[in-house]
Amino acid sequence: MQALTFYLAYPFIYAIALMPFRMLYIVSDVLCLLLKASGYRKKVIVQNLRNSFPEKDDAAISDLCNRYYRYLCDLTLETLKTIRMSERSAKKRCVFHNQPWLDQLYAERKSIMIVMGHHGNWEWAGPGFTLHTKHQLVVVYRPLKHPYFEKMMVRARTRFGTQITPVDKTLRDMMANQNKITATAFIADQVSMLKNADWMTFLNQETAIYTGYERLAQKFNYPVVYMRVTRVKRGYYEVTPELLFMNPKDTGANEIAETFMKKLEQDIIKDPVPWLWSHRRWKHVRKNHAKAENLVAVNA
Repeated sequence: MQALTFYLAYPFIYAIALMPFRMLYIVSDVLCLLLKASGYRKKVIVQNLRNSFPEKDDAAISDLCNRYYRYLCDLTLETLKTIRMSERSAKKRCVFHNQPWLDQLYAERKSIMIVMGHHGNWEWAGPGFTLHTKHQLVVVYRPLKHPYFEKMMVRARTRFGTQITPVDKTLRDMMANQNKITATAFIADQVSMLKNADWMTFLNQETAIYTGYERLAQKFNYPVVYMRVTRVKRGYYEVTPELLFMNPKDTGANEIAETFMKKLEQDIIKDPVPWLWSHRRWKHVRKNHAKAENLVAVNA
């Protein structure tokens, strides 16, 4: 059944991947109209936006929601476009602003750890980094449950030389790659399991944050680099690396994770639309925090 689903869908996916960009965004506009008409996760999107930006009125929240739908459709089709995107297009549409210190780290044979969020187009940021730098990019990811679509996405993500590793094999692969000069990348703004999480205030809400990459950075003492993905205009992005910590082994508990999340928060506040607002990012509640709220309610 999984094979049938894939082979029925693949001709449409491949057709999208072959489209010129102008046609791609026309299709995206049509898809956006359908998505808004369906009310896809609208309650989740609006609630996330209201909680994150309590100073905005209903009109502003509605505008952000509508613009988010358009971004989400663009992102989906842009991701499919990577299946057939040329190297020339990848460089043109996702410009990487290399930094002298990044080349210096490579010259010193120092591997790095990259942290970034679901902001902008992280799928295009991978080729942007690989095609403009000397470090071997290794992206940590969660495999799709559907094996056929998983193989398709693996081929797309590794087309320009990027390597990927499943999250549960990260430590093993980092140990194996210690003699290579790598850039191990984590998209680290979402928690799937609370046992790997800590807590901080993020976008005005008590938020579970992932800290596994912090422990790895401290273990290997790889310089930690925040990768900022900025949407310049429709279909065009810029990626700018920022060195956060040269010696992670000297950092305190959660210092790396909280610094990264604050950087990401600043970027989201500056341009809130291109972040995944349709995900239930605040579905987890801190137990002690919840108990305190209940106690206040009872005493009131």
